[in-house]
Amino acid sequence: MRNMTLQVRILTPDKLFQDASADEIILPTNSGQMGVLTDHAPLMTGLDVGVMLMRQQREWKSFALIGGFAYIKQNQVTILVNEAEDATSIDATEAEQAYEKALRTYEDASGKKQKVDANIVLKRARARFQAVKASATV
Repeated sequence: MRNMTLQVRILTPDKLFQDASADEIILPTNSGQMGVLTDHAPLMTGLDVGVMLMRQQREWKSFALIGGFAYIKQNQVTILVNEAEDATSIDATEAEQAYEKALRTYEDASGKKQKVDANIVLKRARARFQAVKASATV
């Protein structure tokens, strides 16, 4: 009998963050969101800072991923990221405030280096805030 689930492993530099079975995942790739179901073609893709969604039966979970790569082969999904957070561990109020502050800092930044630095902080704050919002709606 063939395997009808994906085996998803999320690794950060310091630990195995997640090791779970899933029916479907949605990844934040560098070219936009990408859905992955069982029997997906082999693929390696870069990941942007953003939200990963993972469906286990009828329940969706969301994670903030801070850049990296995903490798998909034979229903195994290996995700290597700089940082990962489960939405359930993120304080919604703090995430919203951090996002608003990062947005103001980005808008007020002058000079190329300040814009680049502020954009990195903004993308991370946005990913955390969107992960919390996604977990509340899915």
